[in-house]
Amino acid sequence: MSKANLIASRFRGFMPVVVDVETGGFNPLTDALLEIAAVMLTLDETGRLSRGETTRFHILPFENANIEPASLEVNRIDPHHPLRPAIPERDALQRVFRDVRAGLRATECTRAILVGHNAHFDLSFLNEAIKRNGIKRNPFHPFSVFDTVTMGGIAVDGAARVLRPDDTPIPGLYAAGSTVGGIEGGPRAGESITCRRPVR
Repeated sequence: MSKANLIASRFRGFMPVVVDVETGGFNPLTDALLEIAAVMLTLDETGRLSRGETTRFHILPFENANIEPASLEVNRIDPHHPLRPAIPERDALQRVFRDVRAGLRATECTRAILVGHNAHFDLSFLNEAIKRNGIKRNPFHPFSVFDTVTMGGIAVDGAARVLRPDDTPIPGLYAAGSTVGGIEGGPRAGESITCRRPVR
């Protein structure tokens, strides 16, 4: 197997891309998308994921966007600072997508999948920005994500027994479903579809 398609094989045609957004609130319909960052991942022959190229942009709030002062207290962004190198939302998305599409070609994957902590929040802002800007070709899966909250599930063996750090089962303790991590969104699938082994 070529090094280029190790990710395609490991993640069944999906290319994981770590995405983080900073926003002006919690509502993707009304609140501004202020920053976006996308980190490509590489996979070596031993199965180790490493950080690849990073793309990041400050974004100008869209017309009539809501910006909650409480959100700015948390993310410490001044959206109107004269030295903030912000670009229009559409330009930022197109530049991120250009890099993601290049990664898809290089890894022989068919679709990118968003990886994040509370990933559905990031995906909801991304999807709404795509719709708002009339972008037709979205390289990301529209509803499935790898959420690091659930990917950090309980380690189990093939009999669903919960494992100690030394890989020995804890007698009488079993786990299944979302407690053992996995892919989120759409029809639920077991954790083995994405990880093929417990994530520790």
